[in-house]
Amino acid sequence: MRVLKPIFYIALLALIIAAPFLFPAFKTQLATLWLMIILALTWDMTGGQMGYNSLGNILFYGTGMYVAAVVAIAMVYNVGEYTDASGGGIYKFTNFQYFSGFTLGTIAAGLFCAGMAYLFGMLLFSFRGPYFAIGTLGVAIAAGELVSNWEWVGGGQGIALPVYPGDFETGKFFFYYTFAAVGVVLFIFLRWLYTTRFAAAINAIRDDEEKAEAMGIHTLHYKLVTWSIAAFFVGLAGAVSGFQLIHFEPLETAYQTINLGIFMVVCVLLGGKGTLWGPVIGAILFHVVKEVTWNYLLGWQWVALGALIVITVVYFQDGLMGWIKRIKPEWFGEKVESKDIIAEPAE
Repeated sequence: MRVLKPIFYIALLALIIAAPFLFPAFKTQLATLWLMIILALTWDMTGGQMGYNSLGNILFYGTGMYVAAVVAIAMVYNVGEYTDASGGGIYKFTNFQYFSGFTLGTIAAGLFCAGMAYLFGMLLFSFRGPYFAIGTLGVAIAAGELVSNWEWVGGGQGIALPVYPGDFETGKFFFYYTFAAVGVVLFIFLRWLYTTRFAAAINAIRDDEEKAEAMGIHTLHYKLVTWSIAAFFVGLAGAVSGFQLIHFEPLETAYQTINLGIFMVVCVLLGGKGTLWGPVIGAILFHVVKEVTWNYLLGWQWVALGALIVITVVYFQDGLMGWIKRIKPEWFGEKVESKDIIAEPAE
């Protein structure tokens, strides 16, 4: 088993690298798949591992978009003039300006979102259960409305970012590998984190927060740090998405609480909460179903999504990983004792 694990991860890494060459017509869809994996893994940090179900993680996705855009634009032009609704200006970015703005903007987006999560968490983590979920959703909706009325960042018309300075196909490769790099780093980080005492502490909060506090665990500290780490990676994903989309709007694209904000939760529920591979498997399955229904069942896609959610909740309450663990516990390193039944001789 120890020999198979390295081989499996090497083969998986090779597949990740080769994917856009194996499926050249689906490079954009593959990049979106990595986005869903990132969002699912980060949501599970608080919702699955810590037991705090957030409906507002889309806040960091949208904020990451805007922070990256503002940083990239401000390095070259005046942001207010660039986003002026009257238009009329011609704004060009050199290759160096584009990539430096992309790099610094993405890093700034992650750090800004982490800080935002820490500050907002001081208030929101005073709530528990559904009140925390509703509170996070309210903050995300409020953020979208505020940004849509903030003319300095484009208001309701959004922001148009510079186009990737290369041919169209090269740009697809660039964004796919950028998303993949963020996703792989996040997965490796979580694989390590979930073996530490930090993971044991947030799992204790999930199981019984009062007992965790009685044991001396500083629960608020762990909750704030966990949400901040999740927000950092969501902010990175949002920043990359902003450059990939080129133009984005606050309500329909950046702070899309109804679509992407719900999708990340469904991915985790489908794959299995509180597991490392569950969000990944759930994101892959959900993305495949979404692409098929959105392309071949247009008009019925929401019905199909609703049916998927109902089936998951009714028949797979622990997700696919939980279901597989019940029927194949030996795959997860659990010993299964076989009981031999010896028939007693008839008298």
